[in-house]
Amino acid sequence: MGRDESTSSTSPDETEEAADTSPTFRLGLYVRDISTSVGAVMLVGALLFAVSGVWPPLVAIESGSMEPHIDTGDMVFVMDAERFPGQGARHGVVTAATGAETGYRTFQQSGDVIVFEPNGNEQRTPIIHRSMLWVDAGENWYDRANQTYIGSADSCDELRNCPAPHAGFITKGDNKVTNTRYDQVTGASTVVRPQWVIGTGIFRIPRLGYVRVQPSQLWHTAATIGVGEASAPAAS
Repeated sequence: MGRDESTSSTSPDETEEAADTSPTFRLGLYVRDISTSVGAVMLVGALLFAVSGVWPPLVAIESGSMEPHIDTGDMVFVMDAERFPGQGARHGVVTAATGAETGYRTFQQSGDVIVFEPNGNEQRTPIIHRSMLWVDAGENWYDRANQTYIGSADSCDELRNCPAPHAGFITKGDNKVTNTRYDQVTGASTVVRPQWVIGTGIFRIPRLGYVRVQPSQLWHTAATIGVGEASAPAAS
């Protein structure tokens, strides 16, 4: 009696289906998808770096110091200041004072918005504020300052960082409620040396920064409950 082939053999379709559902096959697909995604992200990052000359080329905004022109949760594209400087730039940066004369504007106001290391400290969170004035080393810049932004000081002697301890930029956030004075008056940073400038803000992507901001805030809050520390922003 011959063998019943109809009950003992496996059809090609069944063999292919079994292979498709095997753990090894699924793992291979997963690894391939992850590799493709990582490769795409790396390619985009490389392209952005090639254009901006700054790494990372995008910074997430965690404070409202630049509102209403840059909001909390925005992602800002940053470019090396020396790449495409505006008219009247000094070390690649156009101050608000110069921008008001030449018509150069970024983020709805005169002058460049810069990302810089406060006091030149690489360990501190960078600040993203507007460059307002350029001052020379030892300069009494009281009379050139906007009197609205110097608080109650009546002279250079009463003004922090005046005379200027070194040449650099006077900076300030755009927020008219929370940032009413220069950073060099409040003590947020001394006069910003050009080498402390990481780059200039070019454009913002609304809310994309929440991808970076929210997880870091949650992690920091969980790690510091009861310590009384504030969340460290990506750029404040």
